[in-house]
Amino acid sequence: MIQGMLRDDALKGKTIIVTGGGTGLGKAMSTYFLTLGANVVITSRKLEVLTKTAAEMESATGGKVLALQCDVRNYDEVEAMMNASIAQFGQVDALLNNAAGNFISPTERLSANAFSTVIDIVLKGSVNCSLALGKYWIANKISGNILNIVTTYAFTGSAYVVPSACAKGGVLAMTRSLAVEWGRHNIRTNAIAPGPFPTKGAWERLLPGEMASKFDFRNRVPLKRVGEHQELANLAAFLVSDFSGYINGEVITIDGGEWLQGAGQFSALEMVTPEMWDGIEKMTRSAK
Repeated sequence: MIQGMLRDDALKGKTIIVTGGGTGLGKAMSTYFLTLGANVVITSRKLEVLTKTAAEMESATGGKVLALQCDVRNYDEVEAMMNASIAQFGQVDALLNNAAGNFISPTERLSANAFSTVIDIVLKGSVNCSLALGKYWIANKISGNILNIVTTYAFTGSAYVVPSACAKGGVLAMTRSLAVEWGRHNIRTNAIAPGPFPTKGAWERLLPGEMASKFDFRNRVPLKRVGEHQELANLAAFLVSDFSGYINGEVITIDGGEWLQGAGQFSALEMVTPEMWDGIEKMTRSAK
């Protein structure tokens, strides 16, 4: 079992907003932030889910959680959510842009509305939250911290998830741009690009029925396993903590080497058996 990485008081006194914090990886990261002494604000469009999650996390950690309904696509709602967080905890120190949406589909099967929905949640939502918090931090001379959750195909693009690839690519560009522009205000902006970290809700939507077992991500990862939620939570906690105070504009990949395995022309040769390699070696020597 993966253990927590940082000391117990590593985030003591900090208030962190986590969009999409009611379920899955957002919940896992938020729970660890609370364990380390932070106050956490979790947001999504489903207040009932948020309220239940907040009660669970407070019971498990003894920390303080504020559950706020917010559609990150709407800037007015984002501002209201931020102001409610400040009213509750006095100050906001960090933002984790985690809210996302995705479809696995041939692009020609998508409607323009479906495409726009993903762009609006992932890219526009991250922009809205970053803009609102950035304005607040700059106006009040507060050291801020933005952490964006992207994906490894933000680097490369990916077939069958084109709306998400476009949106995450935009968030990646925003991460690096704001790191330079807002660094002089002591606002750090970084990102994490996770590989396969299974969550029940998201994976069941993306890979329904037997697809999940047939499309086994472990076969695509050099370490031959998927990520554990605590591993991602450890990295996220480090990046929103003061221990990473000189890291700015970085995108850290945590995927067991998955995207690199797909990058090389010959990476798939792992399927070649020792006996087959013997034959290949003989053929190579005889050709000299």
